[in-house]
Parts: sequence; structure tokens; C-alpha cells
Amino acid sequence: MVSENKMKIIAKTSYGLEEVLVEELKQLGITEVELATRAVIFEGTKETLYKTNLWLRSANRLIVPIKTFKIKDADDLYNKIKDIVWEDIFTVDQTFAIDSTVFSEIFNHTKFAAFKTKDAIADRFREKFDKRPNVDTDQPHIRINLHIGKENDVTISLDSSGDPLFKRGYRDSRSLAPIKEDLAAGMILLSGWDKKSNFIDLFCGSGTLLIEAAMIAYNIPPNINRAIFGFMNWKTFDEKLFDQVVDEALDQEVKFEYKIIGTDIDGRVMGMARANIEAAGLTEEIELHKKDFKEFDAPQYKGVIVCNPPYGERIGENVDELYTAFGDNLKTRYDGWNAWLISSNMGALKKVGLRPSRKIKLFNGSLECRFMKYEMYKGTKKVHKMVRREE
Repeated sequence: MVSENKMKIIAKTSYGLEEVLVEELKQLGITEVELATRAVIFEGTKETLYKTNLWLRSANRLIVPIKTFKIKDADDLYNKIKDIVWEDIFTVDQTFAIDSTVFSEIFNHTKFAAFKTKDAIADRFREKFDKRPNVDTDQPHIRINLHIGKENDVTISLDSSGDPLFKRGYRDSRSLAPIKEDLAAGMILLSGWDKKSNFIDLFCGSGTLLIEAAMIAYNIPPNINRAIFGFMNWKTFDEKLFDQVVDEALDQEVKFEYKIIGTDIDGRVMGMARANIEAAGLTEEIELHKKDFKEFDAPQYKGVIVCNPPYGERIGENVDELYTAFGDNLKTRYDGWNAWLISSNMGALKKVGLRPSRKIKLFNGSLECRFMKYEMYKGTKKVHKMVRREE
């Protein structure tokens, strides 16, 4: 069961953000970590679990393994799942759902393993209470994670987050979602922005990068607006402890002396950005300009630019021209700035006309992208011409 003392916690993240997540955990005082693919594993108490759900910006789920074992066949899985004391975790009146990842040859498809797990849990409750808990795949009280490896090793975990952690609670449901909040935060943290300079998004869209930047700048917990976490539905939930964790988090807000600025030419998405920024309680902290990025004058004090421009997936988007103009704009207006750009369009990225000092592979949803850093300084254009000749 979920221990009152130390427990193993697996923080899931996106490809390329594992090291960012490790740094976030260090900031929370968690130094003993194990790096995995798209995940970081660590140990902690119930307080650690609450705190990490509240604070981690680049994680998308936190799961807690409660049982590991090997199986011989499907019936063996059923029996071992049924042996777990589920009534100590949740009640018969709560709903549950199974998320499964299966690599074992015992099962022809993932759904069959999930079905056997569901039946084992429901049957245990029925035998104990003469009643089965209902399954709800959309908004279950309890989300259970089933992982079966190639060697038929099984790990059963409880999902402590519930909804994915990128659902911060501030985004309007009508907003376009070209980038998820955890990836946006991860990009900002990867940029190395020290919060001692201005931050600009020249293609701000519905404002995700701006909101995440503001929460980083003011040290606001990213999930402070969430109404519910998965662990709140566990029998072991300690409401008093959680309230204490929240109060401590709110006390850690800091001042930010510079500007966070977004520009976009599209008035409709600007309206969404304003609504989302207001929902996040950051209207006074973020400056918006309905302008083409080519017409926006850079602030006097330098800083960092982080952008997620169109990738050219929509019909009629002339992204080559857009990326060329973006590169020209950096050269003429942003001397001394660092600019970061994410895109899945490798051809269009070449049109920026600048030599990147860093290239990081990331995924925006299913799209493989490159997150490119351009350091703007006098002589950039000259250096670039030399590079192009060499190529």
C-alpha cells in the first residue's frame, strides 16, 4: 500500500526534458534520483508527493508503485491483482480506471491485460462488500497504472496526479493548444533564462509560454490553480498536510523586476491569451501587443526570446517566408539577445539564416521538433555567411 513513510515515486515527462526535471527536483531538495527514458525516479514521503505534484513544471504525471511481481499467464495476473488489499486504497462507491502498458507475449493486446486487472479489482470488492465499484474511463476517482514488461514482470501503480499535470487549470477550453504547458515550461527552463532580464514570445498565440514564464519568474507553483489531484481520492489523503504544503508554496512568491511580453498579429488568439492570463491571475504581470513581430520594437533592456511559431501544417501557411523574416528581425532588432525557436519544420528552420549555437530534440505532441538557440551579437551575419560558404 501507499506508505506513511518513504515511497517510490515515478515522475513522467516528455522526451528531452528528463534533465530539466532532475534540476527541478534538486530545487525541491530531492537529490537522490534515477534517470529513465521520459521519467525520473525518486523516493519521498506523502508531503513530497503533494509538493512535487504542486511544483513540478516539466512533469506530466506522478505515479506511485504499490506492488511488483512476475506472472506466468493471464490467470496469474488476475489472482495477484485480486490479492492486493484494494479496500485500503479506495471505497466501493468510488470509480476507477486502468491505464496499461504491456510488452509481454502473454497478452495479444494491452486491453485484455487491463480487462483482467479491472475484473480482479471489481471481483475482490464484490466478494468483500457484495458490490462492485464502477469503471469511469473519463474522470475516475482512482487511476491505476498497469505495466507488464517483456520478462512478464508486473508493476501496479497509483496515479497521484489524476488529470495530466499540464492541465494547470488556467487555460480556456476554447483555446488552441499548439503547445502543452509542461513542454512550454520545459523549454523556458532549458533556455537558461535567469529571470534577471526580459522575456518575449513573438508568436504568443493563446499565451501558454508567457504564463509559464511568469509563474517561473514570480516563483508561483504551476499547479496552484488545479481543483483536484488524484491523491485527494485516496483513503490515505491528509487534507491538513496538503493545505500546509499549499500555504508554504504561496509564501514563496518573489518579485520580478523585468518584463514578460507577448506579441501576435491574430486578434482572435490574442483574446484567448488575455482570458487565459486573467484566469491564471497574471494580468498585471504580462504585457500583450497585437502586432506583427516585424513591427514590434525590442525593449531597451535585453533578455531572452522563446517562440513556438507555426510549423506550416495548415494549408496556406508560407512558413519559409515567415522564418526568413524572423531571422532578419533578430539580426536588425535584437542585438545582445538570446533567441530560442521550436519547430518540426526542419526545412523552414534553415530559412532563419542564422547558425544555432544549440539544437535540442524535443517532441511537441507526436511531432519531432528541434529547439534551436540563436545567440545574437555583432558579427552574427558575417559568421553565418562564412558558415553557409563552408556548407
